[in-house]
Amino acid sequence: MALLITDQCINCDMCLAECPNDAIYEGEKIYEIDVQRCTECVEFYQHQTCIDVCPIDCIEPHPEHIETKAQLMEKFKGLNLFG
Repeated sequence: MALLITDQCINCDMCLAECPNDAIYEGEKIYEIDVQRCTECVEFYQHQTCIDVCPIDCIEPHPEHIETKAQLMEKFKGLNLFG
């Protein structure tokens, strides 16, 4: 499942550099996550690094983009040209 940054985001920039898929970007008001690029750090890290570094815990599972570990792995392979 992709992740979502809530409107509680304070634009601290902590998450931006942590995303191995470049899924996090500056939105109009807060940082946002591109659901097509978010793999929840599958094959990169054991935990979602954006969640780990967020000082206010404003990153959560995206309720409209639920994916299994297998689906996240396929997305990872597609983004990283494996296959």
